[in-house]
Amino acid sequence: MAQKKSHPSALKENDGIEQPDSISATSVEHIQQFRRKQPSAEELISNILKGDKVALSRAITLVESTSATHLEKANEVIKGCLPYANNSLRIGITGVPGVGKSTFIEAFGKYLTSIGKKVAVLAVDPSSSISHGSILGDKTRMEELVKDENAYIRPSASGESLGGVARKTREAIILCEACGFDTILIETVGVGQSETAVHSMVDFFLLLNLAGAGDELQGIKRGIMEMADAIVINKADGDNIKRARLAKVDFNRALHLFPLKNSGWSPKATTCSALTNEGISEVWETITDYFTLTKENGYFDKKRKEQSQYWMLETINEQLKLNFYNHQEIQKLLEETKKAVQNNEISPFAAAQLLLNAYFK
Repeated sequence: MAQKKSHPSALKENDGIEQPDSISATSVEHIQQFRRKQPSAEELISNILKGDKVALSRAITLVESTSATHLEKANEVIKGCLPYANNSLRIGITGVPGVGKSTFIEAFGKYLTSIGKKVAVLAVDPSSSISHGSILGDKTRMEELVKDENAYIRPSASGESLGGVARKTREAIILCEACGFDTILIETVGVGQSETAVHSMVDFFLLLNLAGAGDELQGIKRGIMEMADAIVINKADGDNIKRARLAKVDFNRALHLFPLKNSGWSPKATTCSALTNEGISEVWETITDYFTLTKENGYFDKKRKEQSQYWMLETINEQLKLNFYNHQEIQKLLEETKKAVQNNEISPFAAAQLLLNAYFK
């Protein structure tokens, strides 16, 4: 019986055209060499003083690092930049989640650059307590300000620090000032009991709030109200204008109930809309009035000196904690002690004392 002839299938895969490499191997080599070459502390200082934002970012990365090698280099950079610092106005900006901090900062920052200011934004993003990750999306939210030549935005993760302040934000301020930025805006995670950390590193503390979000006088903790040098009711636009104006009256009445500040300044409440730019210039007028008053009565310089002393002590505490947990013997003993505490073989307080005694031997 004759065999049937096999016919080729109509479904046939042809050899495709080989695609060329999308990235040049030479370019990759150049990039890798560039990344491997780390600038010295002297080079970073020199470039920062020239206004180089790349050098500034690299220096802040060094400052935020927990590596002992990076710490030594970071301290050298800070020391070289310190004589050129302390020449800016430092403004802390906080508020309840959803109040529009990033939108306000972009509108406010654009206004400041339009009148000749150089603005650095140190935005602190919340870190997850589970994954310890952080979105760091402030540059995306401030897409117009990030393109401004006279602005610099640096998002940092809050980590485990209280009040949503990055561990090295204080040093980042010094580096930004040395780079020529005369107005530093620090955006915090939000309102919390430890927001005093922000207050202790800025000259002016601005609290953003919303109208119609419940009882305004109970919605913010008293401690935050007492620290605020000004309260701005944001999103005062559209149908919300009337509510914002009523909230402004309520807050101004409430502010008069608080004791007089050591600065001699009487905090004010005002309204603004970051979307329509209404009231943005008035916010800046309030801030400049504050600086004029505090510089004339000597409070500005006094507060700066107190803050420097405070952060010296805080840095000592932070470094002692870091050295303790990085100590090799303590790391071994810590695991054993944890198990003993979990098994109720030793109390947590006695275990802590045991570890401290071992560390200070």
